[in-house]
Amino acid sequence: MSLYPLVLVACSLIAWITLYLFLCWFNKNHTYEWSCRLVTLIHGALIISLSAYVGFIDGPWPFTHPGSPNTPLQVHVLCLTLGYFCFDLCWCVYFQTEKALMLIHHVLSILGIIMSLTLGESATEVNAVLFGSEITNPLLQARWFLRETGHYESLLGDAVDFLFVTLFTTVRIGVGGWLLNCELISPKPYWFVKIGGIAMYTVSWCFVINIWHFAWRRSLKKYQVWKTHGHSKSR
Repeated sequence: MSLYPLVLVACSLIAWITLYLFLCWFNKNHTYEWSCRLVTLIHGALIISLSAYVGFIDGPWPFTHPGSPNTPLQVHVLCLTLGYFCFDLCWCVYFQTEKALMLIHHVLSILGIIMSLTLGESATEVNAVLFGSEITNPLLQARWFLRETGHYESLLGDAVDFLFVTLFTTVRIGVGGWLLNCELISPKPYWFVKIGGIAMYTVSWCFVINIWHFAWRRSLKKYQVWKTHGHSKSR
């Protein structure tokens, strides 16, 4: 990796840390996790927009050009998000707020971005993976903030859960599987890039199994509440 991407990553890391410290100062009445979640929400919204522009407008198209040389815009987006993932991984490890699966996801994301920046190629598909990974992030943070403010057990909470499960399954498993297949059959990407893609897709399946299990338990709970409420009304 050349000096320029390293400078960009360092600037990105400093920017995210500065934003976090400002939010901690501004939200003195809330926990540190509240401020970190806000940083995560801002990063998610920003990266969704940037990666969508890179993948769908600026190009090249990740499903037909995996292993393509990195464009300057792709490099800037990867450096921006690499700085964030370094910040968030350190925060999660220090405060011990996340389970092993999320930490593995962060480590794989960091390694994948570093690999693409070092090789000078494959940012096309890495950027697509970032888009798929972050598109559900605002909904995930919305669930947490609804829970923290006591509004999760509501119609809005149910809507957020439904959208989160549907979008996660459709994008990360459905579209992600299509992207992985294009990556594997293409002769351009290195074999270890393909292994990284398989690892990320495996993590997505682990996530989605946990999410489906949660959705099933929550649906049963909602049904039991509705059934009990309906019986009490009939009496």
